[in-house]
Amino acid sequence: MTDTRPYEVLSPETLSRWMDGEKLFCLLHTLTEDHFAKVRLPRAARASVFEVNFLEQVRAVTEDPDAVIVLYGSSHRSLDADTAARKLHSEGYRNLHVLSGGIEAWNAAGFPLEGEAPEMADAPPSRLFIADGTYGVDTGESSIRWVGRNPSNRHHGEVRLSSGTLKAEGGTVTGSFEIDMASIANINLEGDELQEVLEAHLKSDDFFFTSRFPSARFTIEKATPVPDPYLSVPNCDIQGKLELKGITAPLSFTATVTPEEGGRLAAEAHFDLDRTRWHVLYGSSRFFEHLGMHLVFDPISFEIRIVAQKSQT
Repeated sequence: MTDTRPYEVLSPETLSRWMDGEKLFCLLHTLTEDHFAKVRLPRAARASVFEVNFLEQVRAVTEDPDAVIVLYGSSHRSLDADTAARKLHSEGYRNLHVLSGGIEAWNAAGFPLEGEAPEMADAPPSRLFIADGTYGVDTGESSIRWVGRNPSNRHHGEVRLSSGTLKAEGGTVTGSFEIDMASIANINLEGDELQEVLEAHLKSDDFFFTSRFPSARFTIEKATPVPDPYLSVPNCDIQGKLELKGITAPLSFTATVTPEEGGRLAAEAHFDLDRTRWHVLYGSSRFFEHLGMHLVFDPISFEIRIVAQKSQT
């Protein structure tokens, strides 16, 4: 099979000999500015392949298409340096080399590193890991957005979380959220007199009957990582039950959970919910005939973002 890589692969040992010798070359760190400050190879300059001005960063180091350029990234698992080399090749650079295994292999071979925290040489986690502990939901940063539709129109809006707590133990998460149903609001009709009409209708007994059922509650009975739970895809199966309008029914969906610095968790979920399971029947042709302009589709789409902070105790 023909090797189509537009670069040569260098072992850590070969690069070390180049550094100790008289060979002239440019050494480029292809990761982020923050990562470069914390850990890098000696003599390296930064040109982050994730930034839109990557090529400008490289040209600030050298504009010579014949210059010997060595690129390195995180590890053999990451395409950072490979992607950077391919970008440079397409721009006319021809003497390209990539450090095999990146910083991880360089460190494992015992060669020196520089930066504010060179002990961070190991590749950062790419898969979900939730540290054990109790997490309080930040209701100000969290949000619930909804979309409802009929054959000729759609409306979207939001409803607020009033509280929430999560508990992680042994890779499984449980917890509950309180939803302030009286806060349900429309966004797309802002400035139109129909906005107030729609919001009042949503709060009425036709829909969520908020005067009688001012809150809803979602209880997470079990949340576990999916197989291969990468951080950039839906990586957690959520199983629970939703109490809405006095009715409790199962509700399951997938979420994308990302651990953040400082013991925070951020979770995103997008799913459709069949409102009729909670006896929200207005406009459903499964329960009414001759609806005409009052026909409303049964699914409601939700976009949920939850931000939670781990307790220090």
